[in-house]
Amino acid sequence: MSVAPQVAVSAGIVRGEVVDGVRRFLGIPYAAAPFGPNRFREPQPAPSWDGIRDATAFGPTAPQRPYPGAIGELLGSVEIPGDDILSANIWTPQDADRAPVVVWIHGGALERGTAAIPLYDGAGFARAGIVFVSINYRLGSEGFSVLEDAPRNLGLQDAAAGLAWVHREIASFGGEPEQITVMGESAGGAIVAGLLANASSRAQIARAIIESGPLEAQTAKKAGRVTAQLAQRLGVAADRAGFATVSPEQLLEARRQQAAGSSPLGGAPGFQFAVDAGSLPRSPHEVLAGADVPLLIGSNTDEYRLWFPPAALARISEMKLLLGRLALRIPRRAVAAYRSAFPGATTGEIFGQLATDIMLRGPLTTLAKARTAPTYVYEFAWRSPVRDLRAAHALELGFVFDRLGDPEAKRLAGAEAPQGLADEMHSAWVSFIKTGDPGWPVFGAERTTRLFDTDSATVPQRRTDALDLLP
Repeated sequence: MSVAPQVAVSAGIVRGEVVDGVRRFLGIPYAAAPFGPNRFREPQPAPSWDGIRDATAFGPTAPQRPYPGAIGELLGSVEIPGDDILSANIWTPQDADRAPVVVWIHGGALERGTAAIPLYDGAGFARAGIVFVSINYRLGSEGFSVLEDAPRNLGLQDAAAGLAWVHREIASFGGEPEQITVMGESAGGAIVAGLLANASSRAQIARAIIESGPLEAQTAKKAGRVTAQLAQRLGVAADRAGFATVSPEQLLEARRQQAAGSSPLGGAPGFQFAVDAGSLPRSPHEVLAGADVPLLIGSNTDEYRLWFPPAALARISEMKLLLGRLALRIPRRAVAAYRSAFPGATTGEIFGQLATDIMLRGPLTTLAKARTAPTYVYEFAWRSPVRDLRAAHALELGFVFDRLGDPEAKRLAGAEAPQGLADEMHSAWVSFIKTGDPGWPVFGAERTTRLFDTDSATVPQRRTDALDLLP
């Protein structure tokens, strides 16, 4: 039987466990619990402890509600009660010595998700010689409210504090603090972009991976619409004192009511980053072009199909497409180009592809074209047989983590997803984390892209005629 490993960090000693040859330490606080006097404040240092702290279970999860409706049947959630939500989890090879490090940041639209989801188990990366770290951060109103007298982007500031903790402590776990890759998907990818946009965090990052992550921050007024509406609904002022009178559970219930019946097409506003002198002086999309950090970035062909079940797509009319085109200032010939690129697609599917490219593929392409640092672009195109998801948002995660047998991965990809594709993607991500090169050429004038599918290929970026017509 293996002896339980112990590691000393600045706040005290933690005791983990060895699972299948990998050392694992879970639920280590990187900052103090963000409740009580710390609520709606910047992350505060984690208090020290006496004796040996057990690190064999995930820490508490940030307050949140499970995904509603059809999407909740595909994306699971984990709830662990408690206040110490700002924690890190570490998987490390037993013989790790100055090994490369990756810090994983989960997605969930900035109001859901947790590092405790089993799909995000880091053992596969550890077996490949990488020290894998995952972190939690404040979500929803606790993390992204825009309050008159409170710091902005608190969830992003949590992630920055977590990154700083990793940079400071990871050598004790066998990691090399000068070889940290930050990696995130969806809202987690947006947080990676936000960390890169902040000079102090960027100095701690050797490489970055953004999977299907939005790149733009909003003005405080626009990002604060969700906060203003919640304050009105709750009858409190949109400031720290007002929101402090409302419990996290009451905020979640108010948000549930606010968002009821909403969809990506309209309804209640969502949580977003706010441009802010202290935490995010400029929008990431304006900063990343000049960031001298190797970047692996990409999106999935049919992102929108996670949010729109087939029945919802069928309800999108030509009039709705026209109104959307006019609101977003999409030229008519761009719609014609998308119809040509997707022959046989329904009106709803054309609308979905336009939405995907405006939100994700267009901005990442603009960024990749503008960057001088090594930039590697991918498109995930493998089609899931589940619920006609095709290559939907988040589908690539089971392949990247090489965990196709995980129930979360099976809900999205089915039971017969190709293991060869998981081997390929996981190996590419491991290679980039270790060397800065995933195995295909950089995105340059040829717009070279790695297309991940049953038969993957390195090709010029697809559908550029349509993409380049978008505003």
